[in-house]
Amino acid sequence: MGNRKLTLEDLINVTRNGCEVKISEEAKEKIAIARKLVDDYVEEGRVSYGITTGFGKFSDQVISKEETATLQRNLIISHACGVGNPLPIDAVRGIMLLRVNNLIQGHSGIRQEVIDLLVNMINKGVTPYIPEKGSLGASG
Repeated sequence: MGNRKLTLEDLINVTRNGCEVKISEEAKEKIAIARKLVDDYVEEGRVSYGITTGFGKFSDQVISKEETATLQRNLIISHACGVGNPLPIDAVRGIMLLRVNNLIQGHSGIRQEVIDLLVNMINKGVTPYIPEKGSLGASG
């Protein structure tokens, strides 16, 4: 993934036929460049929404370098809720694949280790429980 557009056929092959996912070196380079930018912003104390500031109405609150990791952890925890029956496994695999496809474009600043974890989960058939009703919409 990363050196060409994801097709519907790719999506079906991964979600229903168990095909493995591999990230291109080109995509890994884009991820590294974006990640370095995030790390540089934190190191420099540069004000950047959601990296060194709070979110939403707290966007005017500057977060110290020491607290940036806590900010990101708290964001994940605050969004980790939902109710209802689990989504079907092929739907969850599709969600995971589409998230990976989005993140490897090199615009998010995510760490390569997170991408590797998601890809390994897909390739090993590990699917998280995703309830059919979440508490808020998806973004990012």
